[in-house]
Amino acid sequence: MSSRLGYLTVFLSAAGAVALITPLIRWIAVRVGAIDQPSDRKIHPKPTPTIGGVAILVGALVGLGVAYLIPSFRAVFRESSELQGALFAALAITFVGLVDDVRTLSAPAKIAGQVLAAGILILNSVQLLFFWFPTQGVVSLGSDVAVPLTVLWVLVMVNAINLIGGLDGLAAGIVVIAASAFFAWLLLTPATFRSSSTTAAILSAIVAGAALGFLPYNVYPARIFMGDSGSMLLGVLLAAATISGVGRTIQPSRGDIAAFSIPVLIPAIVLAVPLADVALAIIRRMRKGRPVFAPDKEHIHHQLRKIGHTDRRAVFTMYFWSVLLAGAALAVALIHRRTTIALIVAAAAVLSAGTLIPSRIRRLRTVRAATGEADATPATAAPDATKKVQGQQGA
Repeated sequence: MSSRLGYLTVFLSAAGAVALITPLIRWIAVRVGAIDQPSDRKIHPKPTPTIGGVAILVGALVGLGVAYLIPSFRAVFRESSELQGALFAALAITFVGLVDDVRTLSAPAKIAGQVLAAGILILNSVQLLFFWFPTQGVVSLGSDVAVPLTVLWVLVMVNAINLIGGLDGLAAGIVVIAASAFFAWLLLTPATFRSSSTTAAILSAIVAGAALGFLPYNVYPARIFMGDSGSMLLGVLLAAATISGVGRTIQPSRGDIAAFSIPVLIPAIVLAVPLADVALAIIRRMRKGRPVFAPDKEHIHHQLRKIGHTDRRAVFTMYFWSVLLAGAALAVALIHRRTTIALIVAAAAVLSAGTLIPSRIRRLRTVRAATGEADATPATAAPDATKKVQGQQGA
């Protein structure tokens, strides 16, 4: 079996396993009372089963098992412990998320669980040891720098996915787009370290497949939520894939264009939407003097709803942005001509901005219509009141 057919098999196995097991997990969630209740800071209008992350974990385990059975991938399991580390980290973070879904953990407790998962990855050689950087060549990092950078990247990735889970299907869909784009980048760029490249590609295929298998049950109106167990699991696996992938690319040979295709920036560009949401949330809460992890309803998807998007349209708008950014990132990394890249980036920016204009216009029309009706009410009510008084006087 060729490597590409092997990746497809892993992807379909993960997706199929999640699609098959999710109804059972939903039934279990209802029986054990794992239900996410509506509240002031949540959008969903009715109680919805959660712990969908367990189904995603099953898909990840099936994907890893299928990968081990494929002869062309088996050497990766023997040569390094990265995939095993991703497995143990996935189990640990899913347990932490499951406890939070059922009993609710404090923010420090969840952060501790995320650091634990990052530590498991580091102990199994999944860490940012080196990468290529413009003007510097291949930068080798000592453990005193590599360890905190790896932990930081895991925390950023996990919380980025977690924060965009406010609308049905949003987190799962963006993860599918991000993992697929990163997988495409891995396949289309030359690799210096074949083992790390294969590890990253396998994990990307598993993440994309598991998220896609869960998506039909999670789109609006959602029949089950992935919960923190699912969002943090996808975040850890995506972090492991990107960490394994960014340190294995040869030095680019396209001059100044290479400065925009630094391997370590590819995941950040592909995941720009959720990462921007994290950055804006931190800045917003710090300016208001609130705890960084305090929940609110001011995320990007909430703002899209405020300007007139429905839940479904807001989700597809963010999908669209993610696809444009992913395509732009791949273009920058793979296309040689600066003019072509500039045109692609400009077109992506214009198309992204264009998605906001119709909703903004609809919002303004709605506000004006409501204001007009309010102003008209006293004027129309006055004649009726006069007639009523006159009628009473006549009587």
